[in-house]
Amino acid sequence: MIKILLTQLNGYFKNLAENEETAIEDGARLLAQAIMGDGRLLIHGFDEMEAVVLEATKGQETLPKAEPLIENGTIRSDIDNTDRVLLIARFCNDERAIALAEQLRGQVPVVAISATVGEGRSLADAVDVHIDSKLTKPLIPKDDGTRFGFPALMTALFAYYCLFFTIHEILDEYDE
Repeated sequence: MIKILLTQLNGYFKNLAENEETAIEDGARLLAQAIMGDGRLLIHGFDEMEAVVLEATKGQETLPKAEPLIENGTIRSDIDNTDRVLLIARFCNDERAIALAEQLRGQVPVVAISATVGEGRSLADAVDVHIDSKLTKPLIPKDDGTRFGFPALMTALFAYYCLFFTIHEILDEYDE
């Protein structure tokens, strides 16, 4: 099963890197504006995606000027137009993520990471840049035809690291 998992994840990572390259570059440029200017990167992850926030703000290599968007259960009151926001949700139809993005619309640019699913309201329509994390179903088939193993956090972290490295490339070019 580990080989199946590895093969499946490799396919998702490759698909994300190739098909979301433009969105990653656009998102990185937007987020880098805060770092190069007077703003901050305000990050919020829903449910297990809070791990991406921890990685960005407390990991071995943090993003410059990265801070949590929500403190003590409420949105920060000190947001201004120099800030940039990164939202991460499992799926693009997460109503909480859509509502938060709509609340921030016009106040601050927003980049989001989530898997595109279904029709109807979508986080992709409520943000400035959306990166599709691609994972919409479990990876490993069972003998009875069902599937299990849904590493949404891993694909979201991969998308985050694509942003992370692209932001650093932009900052390196800016410093030259």
